[in-house]
Amino acid sequence: MTPEDDTSTRQNIASNSPYEPLVGFSRAVRAGDTIYVSGTVAWGEDGTLAGPGDVYLQATQAIANIATALARAGASLADVVRTRIYVTNIDLWEEGVRAHREAFGSIRPASTLVEVSRLATPEMLVEIEAVAVVGLSSANSG
Repeated sequence: MTPEDDTSTRQNIASNSPYEPLVGFSRAVRAGDTIYVSGTVAWGEDGTLAGPGDVYLQATQAIANIATALARAGASLADVVRTRIYVTNIDLWEEGVRAHREAFGSIRPASTLVEVSRLATPEMLVEIEAVAVVGLSSANSG
């Protein structure tokens, strides 16, 4: 049995979010073959929020951040089976789902879109969660 097959194996994945140490959470947690990605916003590599005022750009950056966390846990966006999209203005939902469709259109994970009254800061317009199963994409490619 490899560590990837051991469901008792836990791997915590950190990112550049300033909230992780403040709140006490991980960007993602891999438990066996399943990866749970926390609500992810548009933190750029420089530590600032990307796409101020733009739901599409923020969603695109959030998905890129999810892809980075998944890669560090041994998976990819193609392994995603579930997403949740939280927007602060449902009238702008199409911009958030446009980014989601570009990333997941051929994968088509189960997904939920909801409006929330606000996120951690007023500049944050969208937050996305994901669940992935490692190796799922390669199992379905043949």
